[in-house]
Amino acid sequence: MAQDDDMFEPRVGRSRHDSARPPRATRLRAEILKQVARRGGDPRRLLNAGAVVAPRTGRFNARGRGARIAAAVPRGSGWSFDRGSGMRVRPRRVTVKARVVKLAGKAAAMRSHLRYLERDGVSREGEPGRFYSTFADDADGKAFAERGARDRHQFRFIVAPEDGPAFDHLRDFTRDLMAKMEEDLGTTLDWVAVDHFDTGHPHSHILVRGITENGRTLNIAGDYIAHGIRHRGSQIMTQALGPQSELEVRHQLEREVDAERLTRLDRMMLALGGDKARDQVIDLRGQEGQRTFDPEHQQLLVARARVLERMELTEPAGPLVWRLAPHMEQTLIEMGMRGDIIRLMHREMTREKPAPGIEHDRYVVHGIDKTAEQNGGPIIGRVVKRGTADDEHERRYCIVDGVDGRSHYVDIGTSAEPTPIGGMVSLTPVQAEARSVDRTVAHIAEAHGGRYTVDIHLRHDLTATESFAQTHVRRLEAIRRAIGKPERAPDGTWQIGPDHLDTALAYEQRKLRAEPVKVEMLSSTPILEQTGVHAATWLDRQLVATDRMAIADTGYGAEVRKALALRQQWLVEEQLAERQGEDVLYRPNLLRILRDRETRAVAGQLSHEIGLNFTQIEPGERVEGTLRRRVDMTSGRFALIERARDFTLVPWRDDLERHVGKPLSGIMRDGRSINWTIGRGRSGPSIGGM
Repeated sequence: MAQDDDMFEPRVGRSRHDSARPPRATRLRAEILKQVARRGGDPRRLLNAGAVVAPRTGRFNARGRGARIAAAVPRGSGWSFDRGSGMRVRPRRVTVKARVVKLAGKAAAMRSHLRYLERDGVSREGEPGRFYSTFADDADGKAFAERGARDRHQFRFIVAPEDGPAFDHLRDFTRDLMAKMEEDLGTTLDWVAVDHFDTGHPHSHILVRGITENGRTLNIAGDYIAHGIRHRGSQIMTQALGPQSELEVRHQLEREVDAERLTRLDRMMLALGGDKARDQVIDLRGQEGQRTFDPEHQQLLVARARVLERMELTEPAGPLVWRLAPHMEQTLIEMGMRGDIIRLMHREMTREKPAPGIEHDRYVVHGIDKTAEQNGGPIIGRVVKRGTADDEHERRYCIVDGVDGRSHYVDIGTSAEPTPIGGMVSLTPVQAEARSVDRTVAHIAEAHGGRYTVDIHLRHDLTATESFAQTHVRRLEAIRRAIGKPERAPDGTWQIGPDHLDTALAYEQRKLRAEPVKVEMLSSTPILEQTGVHAATWLDRQLVATDRMAIADTGYGAEVRKALALRQQWLVEEQLAERQGEDVLYRPNLLRILRDRETRAVAGQLSHEIGLNFTQIEPGERVEGTLRRRVDMTSGRFALIERARDFTLVPWRDDLERHVGKPLSGIMRDGRSINWTIGRGRSGPSIGGM
């Protein structure tokens, strides 16, 4: 039966008069067809009788290739009665996710997406993913990307047949689906695909170039993307396996009763809330005249509600009546995600050393598991795996074998900080809060009618320097680019509102979503390789620290303990430390001695490379020259400053990256930091801390 919100669809039939059609009717018919065409519809559909179809989802979704096919796709549950089996049956279900990606200037993002699709452990055998196409079982993804480098856009589909686990691979299904799509769209498609079996739902990632066989731009109707592809996939699966019976659906639902993820039974219960969504009370008594669910599902819903009760996601509110927890849906989604992540972590952690089984208490999924570490200090350990955390390849994750003896899965957001496998990292949770620089600006502006400039700052605070005030201006510029305020007048005056601290907090929260943790590379080499190097290592910093971190005696922690003991013995042999009973005393300025040793060794290599002598810069000494590049060493990162007759190495800062090749000047303050000024001399913008 048609619903009240179904689109009114006029059907023009034959005239009931034996005589010719009246001129007025002809004009009316022509006007209707004209208006339908003007609004993106297909006038020819008005002349054809057919099954009831769902309305189009929008004016523009009916435009493009495949629109007519999508318009004829029947909607609804699809259930019908099969006389042969005496049961109700329905077509097999297929899930389709789609994105249309603009490719202009996104070559790097495309390469990143290809690496994500071909990553390790996605095949059924745990091997890397392999692209295939219409005729090739081992297609070249890089060549596909090069062919489409100048395309305006690319279509990306994720197709997951509900019966995917029953197949060894999805290549045949995907090829049949793409052949049907070519038939529907009226053109040969240039595509590659890769199958992923690393989640509970096997699926195929399909990349389709946005051009037709004659080189024109391929535009696919939105309705076809939304409904047509899924319908074709369902037809193929139904033809291969036969229709899905009620009994089969029931068996599937029975397997979902104890699942630790969001299931169809959960969605049924959430839908039962109806107008009571605020209370989320569901009544499963199934009283006659009040039943809002299929009686065949009552026992399954009751069983699922009891399972959720044990998970503390429902609570009894009467006989066969439950109250759903407000966070039930989100919690079940996170539980499903955690299950997939734990399987990934277990596979990676046992690849090098076999383990008898998953020790759930040794795995921490940050952002889902509620642990004290997520609110405290950094996560320090060895990088086991890094990859892309989502299908859009915009967020990254890192699996760390921690010094605390546990394995950590951390969403590092969009951070581009290199994290080489086997290297040692520190991942520190970032807190979103307004900074002292924001409070300073708000305070000064409040005292000067809501205005802020460098001159106002210097008049307000006689102890402030111009370079210090400039750091506040750079902070305001960064906030304005991201948030759109505060406003800056043409003369450079900033208009600071009374809500400036709220604006700064919103800016920090946006940054937090993009980069929830600060990634610091402690060492790019394995920890045991640092025990005998002439450089200031993380091991040395731990040995001389007054407050050492807790290191477990299991897992990676045991390896770190061994490395600390070996490093300590090496320092004694190098006469950089001496034993006094059970204690070990280290040379004063040990870290600087080791850092200078490595710096001189690296400087010798650089001197031969660039043909200049190396000069060491002492604290308080002025340095002036051209920033050439960053130099990564075990002791840390350094900036190579080239001068007329020599060069020097000084501590690197991330904000120097965009100034490579420019002249800089500054004064070494404490041997570890410099307040830089862009350009030669003492004028020009400075690079200071915020």
